[in-house]
Amino acid sequence: MTNGYFDAPVFILEGAKQDIAPHSTPYFYNDDGVPTYHANLPANALLVHVAQSDPSIALGHEFDVSGVVGVRQTPMGAETQLGFDGAPIRFEPMWATRDAAAAFGITLVEKGQAVELTSPSKTLQQIDYTYGVFAGHWSPYQHTNPNGNTLLSVDCTDLEHHDFPHIFASTDPNFPLVISVGRYWPKRGKIRLADLWVKRGDAVYIPPMPALLGAECVDLHNNRNSARACWGQIAQNSIVTHTLLDPDFDRYHWYWNPTHTVHTNLA
Repeated sequence: MTNGYFDAPVFILEGAKQDIAPHSTPYFYNDDGVPTYHANLPANALLVHVAQSDPSIALGHEFDVSGVVGVRQTPMGAETQLGFDGAPIRFEPMWATRDAAAAFGITLVEKGQAVELTSPSKTLQQIDYTYGVFAGHWSPYQHTNPNGNTLLSVDCTDLEHHDFPHIFASTDPNFPLVISVGRYWPKRGKIRLADLWVKRGDAVYIPPMPALLGAECVDLHNNRNSARACWGQIAQNSIVTHTLLDPDFDRYHWYWNPTHTVHTNLA
């Protein structure tokens, strides 16, 4: 080293983009690990039912939520800061099986399977992303430069829901994709946290979830820890993945807490 600095770490890089019209191509099909979209269900596809949010199911590490510290409106939607009792805040790592994903309102779509999309947005985009291992060390609520990506010393709780569908496809050739998830019971003051490890070639579907006043539970997610599986590796510190989203959406619902969180790899 001659300049006294490390090379800049990869945060998130956007690659190719593909416009998707969910009303004319409503079927997402996992074509042997390749995410595709179709007007009609492919003849060889197994249609899987979208997981229903069942408040009685609880997986992941449970924490007490002492209350809502504050709520404010931002240009991207409502931001809710939660108070947590107890530390450290751990996300339990688990494979994204059908039951584990469903415990957070998420549907697993394996190779050869398809799911029918629901979307209030007429146009979505599938985007090729590269996520670095430090992407989780950024938060829209904790940074000093509002126009930049400040690398933080903490990986805080940072979860969301929104009224458009998400598809996260595990397309890296070497490592699985990791999605951080939570299920929050506002009236009970409880939250369950986990990291879903999506096997290479699998995908997960998160249906639209608008703000529902009085909902018994709220299902949340965050994909900034996508490259979690690369921690401890020398040769690779980022992964590639494909994500379906609405790039023009500006009404997110964010739930966060500034305490550092603990994420571990699967044994």
